[in-house]
Amino acid sequence: MRIALGIEYDGTVYNGWQRQKTGLGVQQRLEEALTSVADHSVDVTCAGRTDTGVHATGQVIHFDTTSMRDDRGWLLGTNSCLPDDISVMWARHVDDEFHARFSATGRNYHYRILNRLERSAIHRHRAWWIYKPLDVMNMHEASQYLLGEHDFSAFRATGCRANTAYRRITKISVKRDGDWITLKVSANAFLQHMVRNITGSLSMIGAGEKNRNWMADVLKSRDRKKAGIAAPPHGLTLVSIDYPSSAGIPVSVDVD
Repeated sequence: MRIALGIEYDGTVYNGWQRQKTGLGVQQRLEEALTSVADHSVDVTCAGRTDTGVHATGQVIHFDTTSMRDDRGWLLGTNSCLPDDISVMWARHVDDEFHARFSATGRNYHYRILNRLERSAIHRHRAWWIYKPLDVMNMHEASQYLLGEHDFSAFRATGCRANTAYRRITKISVKRDGDWITLKVSANAFLQHMVRNITGSLSMIGAGEKNRNWMADVLKSRDRKKAGIAAPPHGLTLVSIDYPSSAGIPVSVDVD
């Protein structure tokens, strides 16, 4: 039978999602916990791999098992075997055709910036601190050039192994709430470092180093060297994965 889990994790101490030959990935901790609960070796598949230091509130995984446990048993049993910085938020028995990655229709990320003169001791692992004032209106207007399907080569990591750079951004916004600026972006899929590279470029526009039309020029260039720096990973959170309603997967958060 196939089980799907919703996972939340603080990525601060992990070398990304994927199991590593050296270093520790979130996947390793989950597989160890699930193996203990299932009483057999468990391999998990995730909806979207996250990089070193990136967090998640709505990661989705699936695994196959012969163990007979109800949803509550999988949730409580797995959490009892996990460290405090990883938590199972829900568990569901799903059809064998369900696939955490290939059944997904969209991914949703948030990137948080703390924009004030003083750095934060509390939020240092959860937001990018920028002390220079940022013009959020310019950042938002510039972000709208990215809506739709485009070749996002200018915003992909040098080592990205995706077969194509074409992705479709369905929603993107930049809003301020006091000292906090949040970029919200939804797409059918993302390239490696894509959100971080977009954020770094938008920060230059917000600081007045580039005008908003520059974003369109960078996108058209398809040249990573034309874009801004990559924003640090710790401001980024995978907030939810979209699935057809027939899959029976809970919606993690409001991503509007």
